[in-house]
Amino acid sequence: MGRLKKIKNTKIHREGVSILIGSLLLFIGITLLLYLGFETKIPFYIALVVLTPVYLVMLNFFRCPERYYEGETEKLVIAPADGTIVVVEEVDENEYFKDRRLMISIFMSVFNVHANWYPVNGVVKKVQHHRGRFHQAWLPKSSTENERSTIVIETPDGEEVLVRQIAGALARRIVTYAEEDTTCHINEHMGFIKFGSRVDVYLPLGTEVMTKIDDKTTGNQTVIAKLK
Repeated sequence: MGRLKKIKNTKIHREGVSILIGSLLLFIGITLLLYLGFETKIPFYIALVVLTPVYLVMLNFFRCPERYYEGETEKLVIAPADGTIVVVEEVDENEYFKDRRLMISIFMSVFNVHANWYPVNGVVKKVQHHRGRFHQAWLPKSSTENERSTIVIETPDGEEVLVRQIAGALARRIVTYAEEDTTCHINEHMGFIKFGSRVDVYLPLGTEVMTKIDDKTTGNQTVIAKLK
């Protein structure tokens, strides 16, 4: 399957630039007002103790490592996200396929990288956004009831793979870069989900699963399945 090439470098994802700049200015303003507005500096130090780790968490959330899979990609399905495998089972997929599929789900905590990569090479056949609720992302009903985006990719061998970006209780915005009738590659970003979420991958029955529940995944590096 080839070796994986580790992270070259890490930068801030474009989805987080405006949020981080705005938050930094707000935090500086708050601490400056507290420093100038009180004779005692205790409120100022409290603000520093509280706001500094909050900002560091935000920086960690919006980090965007550059990753490349340099091995053979034929028939391989690569993890579209960092996180933990929470579901590996056959389910009824009633939105697009309307039949039984193998579903592999990856839950992303607020501490994971939240950039999403394409899991296979191919052509994007369908992109659709669905309004919905904001259940906890690890709940089974989140796959069909939560705010979500559906992307269907046809591989060079003619297999169709469905990827679903799902919002969680904290995630309020799903960004999808995929566009219909365009080619895609596993080394490209498919989208971004802000603040805790989940990605489901629906595969044909008979697909060889190469991961299991509770396994940790690294987006665009961990092989999760092999198409038959």
